[in-house]
Amino acid sequence: MSSTRFRVAGAALVLTLGVLTGCTAGESVDVDDSGQSGASTGGVLTAAISGEPDQLDPHRTSAYHSFQVLENVYDTLVEPDANLEMKPSLATKWTTSDDQLTWTFTLREGVTFSDGSPLTAEDVVYSYNRIITEKLNASYRFATVKSVTAPDPTTVVVTLTAPTPNLLANLGGFKGVAIVEKSNVESGAAKTQPVGSGPFTVASYTSGDSIKLVRNDSYWGTRAKLDGVTFRFVKDPTVALQNLRADEAQWTDNLPPQQVSALREDDGLTVRSVPSSDYWYLALNQARKPYDDVNVRRAIAFALDREAITKAAKFGLATVNQTAIPEDSAYHYDYAPYRRDPAQATQLLNRAGVSDLTMDLMVTSEYPETVTAAQVIAAQLKDVGITVKIRTLDFAQWLDEQGKGNFDSFMLGWLGNIDPDEFYYAQHHSSGTFNFHGYDNPAVDTLLDRARTETDQAARKQQYEQVAKQIVDDASYIYLYNPDVVQGWSKQVTGYEVRTDRAIRFRDVALDR
Repeated sequence: MSSTRFRVAGAALVLTLGVLTGCTAGESVDVDDSGQSGASTGGVLTAAISGEPDQLDPHRTSAYHSFQVLENVYDTLVEPDANLEMKPSLATKWTTSDDQLTWTFTLREGVTFSDGSPLTAEDVVYSYNRIITEKLNASYRFATVKSVTAPDPTTVVVTLTAPTPNLLANLGGFKGVAIVEKSNVESGAAKTQPVGSGPFTVASYTSGDSIKLVRNDSYWGTRAKLDGVTFRFVKDPTVALQNLRADEAQWTDNLPPQQVSALREDDGLTVRSVPSSDYWYLALNQARKPYDDVNVRRAIAFALDREAITKAAKFGLATVNQTAIPEDSAYHYDYAPYRRDPAQATQLLNRAGVSDLTMDLMVTSEYPETVTAAQVIAAQLKDVGITVKIRTLDFAQWLDEQGKGNFDSFMLGWLGNIDPDEFYYAQHHSSGTFNFHGYDNPAVDTLLDRARTETDQAARKQQYEQVAKQIVDDASYIYLYNPDVVQGWSKQVTGYEVRTDRAIRFRDVALDR
């Protein structure tokens, strides 16, 4: 799962223009640095998640299952609150220069990694430079970063080549930009035994079964109430629900979608859902013929009935959307040129000289909705002479095949997006880190480069609307829907909140046994 990306039942997702700009020039943000104590009520919470992380190095993984764990292990300079506003974390305050090219962050004092070693500004410099110089997954977030320096142990200075209105989201939107410990990373241990500064630390990793976290008693914030969290890998939603009912798990985000409506009325469980900032899509490999022909891609877009796909995959727990950014966002662009039109699809295929096409569609069993949706997609494309061969892989294999370009098409999602740059740049810029499908449009490149440094918010919004329209017209991705975040937990669990960015945070959770 491409990620990112990661709030209260019934709440609408509102990415206001003001929120997305971060701090204005010269503005300072500060917080109370007190309050290190916190009583522990104990207990180990078992969370049933739908798949296994590919690894636990936050800079190298792009898998959502990894970030479910890492959200509780690592810290970033800043982090999004329940309203997706960026708030202090390892940095207690920051200022920007008048020209918006220099950002100065003041770090929280006395922070240590879970192994007891101090976390200083040099660790921030190392973490960011590692992402930049090794061109790791989050490197696109640092495209305007000229330098990162540490004039003293509690000060980090980020110098930019151009104003970057979404810098705070880039530095704190998800744990892929976490602050890591150099020795842990360079020894290779971070893949399975990461050392962070978060509320929990990894105690053990049993491949194929579970990851066990224990409370980090040296955590700089309020000490977690739980003794630990065990993430158990449970692919089958029905089994995850059975585990929840039998108290073999106390939390899951892997509920059978067709049962969610009834489960809301279950007195023994708490089930909550909120609109998300995620999107799910179909991608066609433009490095392979005939998918390099826009007529073929548009034909497939016209052959699909998104409402039927969404209903089958999500049972009403999603909103059809052809432009990725959800309708409750200030950056949403209301544009939906495609509809189920087999005649139009056939005409476009004829124009491309394509008939009797067989298309490989790669999905993963760890996201069952992709398997269900693929079956509906296959039936719909059959009506226009396209035979779909569904290839179902475990997620580690899926990621490997995606990285090698071994696919005709795939379905998956991007999770936990905050700024509009996160919806489009890495996926559709010709040099984007996650542009595995080979899309290349110089006009889109220019717009994406311009929008991420545009400080006039009205102009920025217009630029992203142009981006969205061109991407949809080119069928770079064939967007399908924005899903809800649906999670369930035992009545024993208190202090947990569902978040629209899908971040799984257990630091304030307690078990009432």
